[in-house]
Amino acid sequence: MSAKSSRIANTKRNTVWAMVYKVLSIMLPFLTRTVLIYVLGIQYVGINGLVSSILQVLSLADLGFSSAIIYSMYKPIANSDTDTINALLAFYAKIYRIIGLVILGIGLALVPFLDKLISGDCPNDVSIVIVYLIYLVNTSISYFLFAYKKSLLTALQRNDIISKVGAINKIATTVLQIGGLYLISQYYAYIIVLPLITLLDNLLCAWISHKYYPQFKCSGELDKTVKADIVEKTKGLLVHKICGVTRNSCDNIFISMFLGLTPVGIYSNYYYIMTSIRGMLDVFTTSMSASVGNSVATETIDKNYLNLNQFTFIFEWICGWCTICLLCLYQPFMELWVGKGAMFSFEVVIAISVYFYVWTMGDIKSQYADAAGLWWKDRFRAVAEAAGNILLNYFLVQKMGIFGIVIATAISILFIGFPWGVKIVFDGYFVTKSAVKYILSHIIYAGVTLGISIITLLTTLQIPITGFAGLFVKALVCLVLPNILYLAIYCKTPIFKESMRFVKKVVVR
Repeated sequence: MSAKSSRIANTKRNTVWAMVYKVLSIMLPFLTRTVLIYVLGIQYVGINGLVSSILQVLSLADLGFSSAIIYSMYKPIANSDTDTINALLAFYAKIYRIIGLVILGIGLALVPFLDKLISGDCPNDVSIVIVYLIYLVNTSISYFLFAYKKSLLTALQRNDIISKVGAINKIATTVLQIGGLYLISQYYAYIIVLPLITLLDNLLCAWISHKYYPQFKCSGELDKTVKADIVEKTKGLLVHKICGVTRNSCDNIFISMFLGLTPVGIYSNYYYIMTSIRGMLDVFTTSMSASVGNSVATETIDKNYLNLNQFTFIFEWICGWCTICLLCLYQPFMELWVGKGAMFSFEVVIAISVYFYVWTMGDIKSQYADAAGLWWKDRFRAVAEAAGNILLNYFLVQKMGIFGIVIATAISILFIGFPWGVKIVFDGYFVTKSAVKYILSHIIYAGVTLGISIITLLTTLQIPITGFAGLFVKALVCLVLPNILYLAIYCKTPIFKESMRFVKKVVVR
């Protein structure tokens, strides 16, 4: 099998299993979250959101090191250089033990300040300190136990193994958490499961990795130049991770500080739906990441630029359709799920839909930036976006509440993160191509999506049916109408024809 055919085969296999795992990762936590809301209450969802956000900030201690290691493995794997891979694994294992200790140490140092992050009261039957410590153990434990094995599987284009193990553990987590809630009705029974499953996940991945790839083990010493290259890329990844954390985690912290745990719980429900949809999209980008890395290492810039535009067109169509579904179906779904008392106004739904679209619009571009190792060149963009997001969050949450939090993040991505990120990937890799032309294509895609969004929303608002039947009918409209309109608009364009030829080729293979 040729390298190109192998990349496509790996991407397809990874995508299938990642999709299975992602469906379980959406449906099963949704089930346990629903049980948590109805057994204990919305405030406990708020505790989940707040503590998870704090621990995501602590995960900055990772420095993006795992991504740098994966990138460094692409070339030795392509060259069957086992000694270098083993040396990378040894280096990785050593650094990860240090990271685990740093996260644990900083996490413990934050314990005295936890009450400062909550506006209002915490449920009487829960100690925020105990909850935080359980989450802290869950976050730090994997760094001490074979975390590097997962990165090896990713670099080898075997994300399907990680997905299979994750699916088994997700089912076990759901059974244990729901059982604990119904039998004991205690929040502690719900969260104590997390570190146990994390431990199981790491042990299973390590065992399978050793079974299929026994030639790869921690041994040897890395060349100093390789270490220096990893350190440089890690510096860039650190600021990149800071940007991601401020984008996705600081929202809950600001909401808790200024508005309280109940709004955090409500926002967490909306955010969960949005990230679940994004998670389905991430299946494609994650599954193709190693293949894109291999393509950047072996193919020409012209070939990769053609693929970039094809992937972007296909992905923007899918992202636009998902945005339309969120806009039209959010409120009917939330009313059925949690009731009107745990819902935001429709203006917040509009803001979340915009946030979702601008958050996903740069995903394909980012795949090529990562594959080309442009993290250090991306550092100033990441810092600027993070700073803009934090400042806007702080000021707008006090003036506009939840709407201000959401729109702050969307603004920082749209006007700082995306255009600057495009410039970096074109200056750093697609040097002979036009960044402006690529941005203009996104403006066209966004304009088309906006027009179709308005048409679909106005159509669904005319549907008088309520309840599950109304949600079903509106979902059918969202499934059919936007895609018909997209097809009518794009069917004569060259990019549509090129992309469809690519899709047919992949399906045939």
